[in-house]
Amino acid sequence: MCDTCGCGQPGHSHDHPHEKELVQLHEDVMIHNNEYAQTNRQFFSDRRILTLNLLSSPGSGKTTLVERTIKAIDGQYPVAVIEGDQQTELDAERIRRTGAPALQINTGAGCHLDAHQIHHALDDLQPVNQSLLIIENVGNLVCPSMFDLGEHHKVVVLSVTEGEDKPIKYPHMFHAADVVVYNKIDLLPYVDFDISKSQEYARQLNDKILFFELSAATGEGLPSWLEWLDRQVTADHSG
Repeated sequence: MCDTCGCGQPGHSHDHPHEKELVQLHEDVMIHNNEYAQTNRQFFSDRRILTLNLLSSPGSGKTTLVERTIKAIDGQYPVAVIEGDQQTELDAERIRRTGAPALQINTGAGCHLDAHQIHHALDDLQPVNQSLLIIENVGNLVCPSMFDLGEHHKVVVLSVTEGEDKPIKYPHMFHAADVVVYNKIDLLPYVDFDISKSQEYARQLNDKILFFELSAATGEGLPSWLEWLDRQVTADHSG
């Protein structure tokens, strides 16, 4: 029922089309977002900035993975980070301690970042040419899947402490993703998680998806992730 218009309240006549209005609003929002996403994409292309959109549930270890990645890259190429959270600057502060520039976007009640927010963040952050930009999205496996930010790759971080059936429970996210990083593999001896089964579920949604298995805490498996990043950063993304 709709609290805004009073549906369900005594004496309220229901002769207006909510469903049609909501569909129109959704279409308008997505058109607006996609226009900004295309502008962002051109910005990244012109400057050869590889851009990753990191997505996950809360607590998957995204920020730890970003920290570990920046430290391991160790200045081989520039890295900048946009952090998305509902409140606080805590994650941006963690990233800045690595020496990388980071900008925090607080979404308040919002459950995702959108292309308009990224567009304005780029004005402030000013990532340099031929660099890596990591966008750490708000922890949520639903809403962020629908919003194109202009990124090159959507990367889902899935902790082995979560359910192996996450791909089929949140199909839109895993269908949209290019890459899935299985994090916290150092905990596999202590949890009931079948990576092969989880990957099978993900491939049912996207047979081209790429997998990495690592521990951001210990560094196990990190070299493969870093090698992939290096190839992506040096590839020509100007087209």
